[in-house]
Amino acid sequence: MKLWIPGPTQVRPEILAECARTMIGHRSDAMAKLHDRIDPHLRLAFGLPAESRSSVAVHTCSATGLMEASLHGVGKRVLCVVNGSFSKRWAEIAQILGLETVVLKKAFGEAASPEEIDAALREKGPFDALTLVSNETSTGVRTPLEGVARVLRQHPNVLWLVDVVSYLAGMPVDFDTHGIDFAFAGSQKALALPPGITVFCVSPRYLERARKAKRPSYYLDAVRTLDGHVERKTPATPCIPLYFALAKQLEDISGGVTLPAAEQHLRGAAAWSARYEVHRRMQQRTERWAHKHGLALIPAPEHRSWTVACIKQGAFDVARLLAEVKQRGHTISNGYGDLKDISFRIGHMGDHTEDELESLLSAADEALAALAVKA
Repeated sequence: MKLWIPGPTQVRPEILAECARTMIGHRSDAMAKLHDRIDPHLRLAFGLPAESRSSVAVHTCSATGLMEASLHGVGKRVLCVVNGSFSKRWAEIAQILGLETVVLKKAFGEAASPEEIDAALREKGPFDALTLVSNETSTGVRTPLEGVARVLRQHPNVLWLVDVVSYLAGMPVDFDTHGIDFAFAGSQKALALPPGITVFCVSPRYLERARKAKRPSYYLDAVRTLDGHVERKTPATPCIPLYFALAKQLEDISGGVTLPAAEQHLRGAAAWSARYEVHRRMQQRTERWAHKHGLALIPAPEHRSWTVACIKQGAFDVARLLAEVKQRGHTISNGYGDLKDISFRIGHMGDHTEDELESLLSAADEALAALAVKA
């Protein structure tokens, strides 16, 4: 059964095998070497240039944990862009933490424009931080980072916190270029690992502000976690099997292993860029398939995710479509939250190949034909 939901996504057998390695101590030299394997490739994943002063780290928690961790020590007033279930979750976490939270709300399926973000920052500020889910897994909406980056340059005191959960390893983050201060991603999306760990990147100015502030958490203190990663002394025992899997996957991506045969000679940043292009081609192919069947995608063309397609249901029952596709060896997903049963989602991300996507879409063709006959 091929897994095409928007996470957890399909995991290669070679990666699963890494999770079965002989256990090592988390204070051992072997663990320090594992960190050393991870870091240079993780910096490539976030698009950091060699001279960058930004830092990367790994934490054993879900991405939701890093949503909370990012908010400790940034200040008291936060502007949260809410345009889907996960951006809504981040705003709720900010409220639970007692932060003064202002919400810039958009309909699920829409993205906030740079102009709307700029107006909110000017008219309702001052703010200490802005939260943005760059790729709403619940709706397939991608918010282009370039436009928001231009706005944030006009608001130099606002830290920019970005959820790149289903963005990282499927689209270029370019952390420093865009002036991001804190970005994080779970392991189970475009990184194509089992769930359980989160990777993140922080800017020097984020660390400077957070170190001076009271951070009312131990396990979800991003500064403590980052320092432990740098010193090769994690504050708590990490999920070591997933560290092995992460190291292997990052090395494989940087080494061109996961690319189509004609591109497997690529290395480093070039290999990562080629991986992004595979994701974009899969997005475009899925869109062509939807249009062939008269189906509409929920996001506007300029806001469509390269990793998740969210498609309106059309004239059929979503649950029945999912069941028909599953009978043919593939699992796709219902809509999420407010979009459940009126849309379905295809997670064309991670290590899926374009040939595998053709197999899925062929199965979906057969499923739609079967539904039409039954109707």
